[in-house]
Amino acid sequence: MVETTGGEPGDGAAEVLDRPLPDGVRRRVVQIVSDGFGGLTVAELPAQLRQYARFAPNRRAKFAGNAMAAALETDTLFRQRIGEKLREAQPELAGALDAGSPPPAADPLDVAAAAYVLRPTGWVKLVTAAGEEAQRADAERADDESRAELERLREELTAARDHTRSETERLRTELESARKEAESLHRKLRAALSDVKRGEAALRKVHAEMETVRTEGHTHVSAAESEARRLKGRLSEVEAALEASRRAVREGRSVEDMRVRLLLDTVLDAAQGLRRELALPPVSVRPAETVDAVEPGRMTPKDIAARALSENDPAILDQLLALPQAHLVVDGYNVTKTGYPQMPLEKQRLRLLGQLSQLAAQTGAEVTCVFDGAELAAPVLLAPPRGVRVLFSKAGVTADELIRQLVRAEPPGRPVIVVSTDREVADGIAKAGARPVASVVLLKRFSRG
Repeated sequence: MVETTGGEPGDGAAEVLDRPLPDGVRRRVVQIVSDGFGGLTVAELPAQLRQYARFAPNRRAKFAGNAMAAALETDTLFRQRIGEKLREAQPELAGALDAGSPPPAADPLDVAAAAYVLRPTGWVKLVTAAGEEAQRADAERADDESRAELERLREELTAARDHTRSETERLRTELESARKEAESLHRKLRAALSDVKRGEAALRKVHAEMETVRTEGHTHVSAAESEARRLKGRLSEVEAALEASRRAVREGRSVEDMRVRLLLDTVLDAAQGLRRELALPPVSVRPAETVDAVEPGRMTPKDIAARALSENDPAILDQLLALPQAHLVVDGYNVTKTGYPQMPLEKQRLRLLGQLSQLAAQTGAEVTCVFDGAELAAPVLLAPPRGVRVLFSKAGVTADELIRQLVRAEPPGRPVIVVSTDREVADGIAKAGARPVASVVLLKRFSRG
């Protein structure tokens, strides 16, 4: 329905659209405004549209579509300016609309959108006709799509029926085959059950035999493991001895020569010490000297009894280190954790080695300090102090085992003193001929200075 207001007769500006603008026509109108938008200055734009002046046409149509459509409807001057830009862009379409004869080949939506902007006489009819044409086109398109969908569904239904018939026939054939196979399997199952019963009886017999064999095997394995451990320990000793032998050979002498020479030096030093201790005169014994008596300055049995020392007296250690060719072997961590366990391991080692260096300088004895290598998180960068040999046990070898190897490496007869509170170490080295001394004795000797 077209209404006219106070305009001139035949003036399209007096016509009013009494229904919403069709969506298709509205999109074309927004695009016309967006295209003509860029040809206007900021001052020529309505205030609400000036913020979109720098937008690209596509972004303008996307973000300012509603604002542009509202401005076109309410701002006559703005619509006229957009109409002028449209006339410049599409003069033929604008002329045909002014003449009242739109091109028949033109898109009805484009014609309606241009008529809405230019507002020629009868523009409302063009917009209404475009909307109805668009609705008819949508209805026809929906009808075509429905017919195509119906045809597709019919084809799918026919295919599904054909597939169902073929699948039913196939399943019927498979069912018959499965029935025959089931009968055959039943016969085989009955035969298999008989075989299973016979097999279970045989299996029980085999299990009994296997249990007997397993028990015997565990016994043999335990014995073999014990023997392997023993052989492994012996192998470690042999390897250590072999390495020492190779090292001695490279130096130009054998281990046995070294042991004999060291034992000879020990005997000679002991003989010299015995000669000094006995103070033998250069002449033969005189008969008067065979008479039993107490001479001035000589020790009586009471004096000898007074010389007995406690096991924890550091004087015992001094007497042992005074023996010829004495070798002092120290269980490092056993001593440090007895004397100053609160200190870090590195400081424990440095303190003990400094004290052992002073003891070696005072006594002249050979000193070897042994530490457990398992306590190390990384290789130790350590310069051994003067007069002290520092050794760390290898991986898989404890410090106790390394001490026993050191004792076994010494020739019989040489004085070897081992400082450790570990009872197992003390018993082991005592059997090998060494003299065990408690760690507290060495710590008391250090405190005495």
